[in-house]
Amino acid sequence: MIQSETPALVLASSSASRRAMLEGAGLRFEAIAAAVDEGAIKESAQAEGIPPAEAALMLADAKAMRIAARRPEALVIGGDQLLTCIIDGKVHWFDKPVGLDGARQHLRTLRGLRHELVTATVAWRGGERIWQDVSTPRLTMRDVSDQFIEDYLALEGEILCSSVGAYRVEGPGIQLFNRIEGEHSAILGLPLLPLLRFLRQHAVLAA
Repeated sequence: MIQSETPALVLASSSASRRAMLEGAGLRFEAIAAAVDEGAIKESAQAEGIPPAEAALMLADAKAMRIAARRPEALVIGGDQLLTCIIDGKVHWFDKPVGLDGARQHLRTLRGLRHELVTATVAWRGGERIWQDVSTPRLTMRDVSDQFIEDYLALEGEILCSSVGAYRVEGPGIQLFNRIEGEHSAILGLPLLPLLRFLRQHAVLAA
């Protein structure tokens, strides 16, 4: 048996890409969206000068902890992702764009620059965090034209608003980039290889 019957595996997320990755890896799990005020957590972290990696862990913890309180017998996976980019010598954090106008602004701001996707993943069980991982893929966007951006927005549409970078590298969005460094799954929001390694170490998956 590849996956043990217990503990039950729960993904504390409504992310379609995270669900698709776990399903593609052959895992049995339940997905439960965690209602947390992500904006307030980010705002507080920035005000306190908390580094992006720690802030991403705070967000992932908040989601996993919320679901773990309801499902203490389960192994709950939580994740979050921040996009950071140095612009004019200052680190800027990006939120998911609001509407296509927001996506357009994201892409115009990021073009020609390198940015980081700070991807935090945690596992909770029995009221405590038992594992964490922070992966930081780096992506360098081409200095694309305004027309390319308009064509891309027309092609992909509102789905881009579900991505913090307003792009999907698993689709035509790969054409936006000159260079990508890091694990592909971490770019999509879930560092799959570290997570699978953790699950094997805890006998959730067969070695």
